[in-house]
Amino acid sequence: MTPFRMSSRAQRGICFSRLRRVALLTGLVCAIAVAGACKESTPPPVGKAGAVDTAEQVGFGVRTLLTANGVQKGELQADTMFVFNDQTKFDFRNARVKFNTETGSPNGTMRADRGIYDTRTQILEGFGNVVITTLDGKKLTSPHLKFNQLGNEIASDTTFQLKAGEREQRGIGFTADPDLKHFRCLRMCGGSAPITLPGT
Repeated sequence: MTPFRMSSRAQRGICFSRLRRVALLTGLVCAIAVAGACKESTPPPVGKAGAVDTAEQVGFGVRTLLTANGVQKGELQADTMFVFNDQTKFDFRNARVKFNTETGSPNGTMRADRGIYDTRTQILEGFGNVVITTLDGKKLTSPHLKFNQLGNEIASDTTFQLKAGEREQRGIGFTADPDLKHFRCLRMCGGSAPITLPGT
């Protein structure tokens, strides 16, 4: 009996078909492996570093004095304090400040959701629900303001509302002394005051 022999052309066709199957299976396995590896190597999402992560020091229930040229210009208290820039910048949360006059006597208070104090510039900034109250009852509210210790001046470039008794003033931007006796509105100034009619 003559043994069955396949032509070389048919042999090449079968080999090519097998090679193609092996290549497809190998490619599929590699694709699955690569996809699995990609999923495993993807790092978890990382949030932005907050004040707690980047602060040099963190303090709770803090109290510090604000001085200039040997005169106590104020006293600052806060629930939390973060220290930055080689202990030259302080970030306070729920800040409360007592202002003093040039001679050191009490002159009013300030409250803010957040306060930032820079010892190099000696500027204290208040952010969020800032309220200044003077000893004679004037009340100033603003989303943001700056207290310059060296110039003994309070200023802002955003909206404000000032109430003094029944009088009220509104606007955008102002400059004033800490007791709000010398107050200057910068723009969009308006307000209201009671008017006394003749004969009443």
